[in-house]
Amino acid sequence: MTLNPFGNKYIKVNLQLFAGDDKTEKATPKRRQDARKKGQVLQSKEITSAFVLLFIFVALRLLGRYMYNEILYFTKTALLEYTKIPDLYTLSGLTKLFILVAEELIKIAAPIMAVALITGLIAEYAQVGFLFTFENLNFKFSRISPLSGLKRIFSLRSVVELVKSIIKLIIVGFVTYSYIKGEAGNIFTIMDMDAIGVGIYIGSTIINIAIRICIALIFVGAVDYIYQWYEFEKSLKMTKQEIKEEYKQTEGNPEVKAKIRQKQRQISMKRMLNDVPKADVVITNPTHFAVAVKYDAKVSAAPKVVAKGQDYMAQRIKEVAKENKVEIVENKPLARSLYSSVEVGQEIPQEMYQAVAEILAFVYGLKEPARR
Repeated sequence: MTLNPFGNKYIKVNLQLFAGDDKTEKATPKRRQDARKKGQVLQSKEITSAFVLLFIFVALRLLGRYMYNEILYFTKTALLEYTKIPDLYTLSGLTKLFILVAEELIKIAAPIMAVALITGLIAEYAQVGFLFTFENLNFKFSRISPLSGLKRIFSLRSVVELVKSIIKLIIVGFVTYSYIKGEAGNIFTIMDMDAIGVGIYIGSTIINIAIRICIALIFVGAVDYIYQWYEFEKSLKMTKQEIKEEYKQTEGNPEVKAKIRQKQRQISMKRMLNDVPKADVVITNPTHFAVAVKYDAKVSAAPKVVAKGQDYMAQRIKEVAKENKVEIVENKPLARSLYSSVEVGQEIPQEMYQAVAEILAFVYGLKEPARR
């Protein structure tokens, strides 16, 4: 504790006590993957809606004559032919009438429905990719909770949605006004048209306005996509503690990992001890290090280390070597060098060829009289 120039005492304070659980860290790949499995993905419904509506109206413009002819044919058939159906007012007659009407309506609406479906799928796939999950269908009490509903009503997202709705109304009004203003000179030509001509002109005008509105809404959707990206990234942010917990879950508990490493060492030691009887010689320190070496010209160009150990493991290697009558040769510098620079299963380096070759020659010399 010290005094500042004004005589006040400094008090040491641990600032960590004031640290909250603010989500300041970017989401990890695992967090993003888990969110995707739950159906939490980045997407803008505004873009999807704008594109679907745009292509529907474009399709109406391109297929307008086809649909007009189909509707005209359906109307004539309904008035002239359907009334001639035998037993029209019986169950079988009504069933037949229902099937005929359904077929005609499908023929009229199918192209537009197909365009809407394909456009919607493409727009969603472009944003989200392929995703199939039932997570969003699960019952959640928060969806029917009045308190949660009030929070959603008075949230920032609600304000943003309200602003988007106002902007869309302004766009619809402005585009409609601008187009009608440009067509003001043609309105008087309607007086010279018949009923069908007037209908075609009005329908064409509505479609032209709708296409322009949809193009403008695509730009609104692009801005909304940026906002949705910001909200999505914000919702995925994590606290430092959450990252630590995720790391523990992903990498495993340190104690469990230590036990796994211990088990792996035991398996490795057992495997090494099983290979000691196959060795040509065990080179020792003699008490601290033991390295088992084997040379097979058919398998490798240089001798290999098949087992090595220090202290207790060195003693076990020597015991197994004695039990299986493998020669043990003492060479302190070579044993230490082999232990520190050559891993089990590796060939010895070139600078050790001479020293190891001399030992192997000595061992082979000892075995030669026994063979005779």
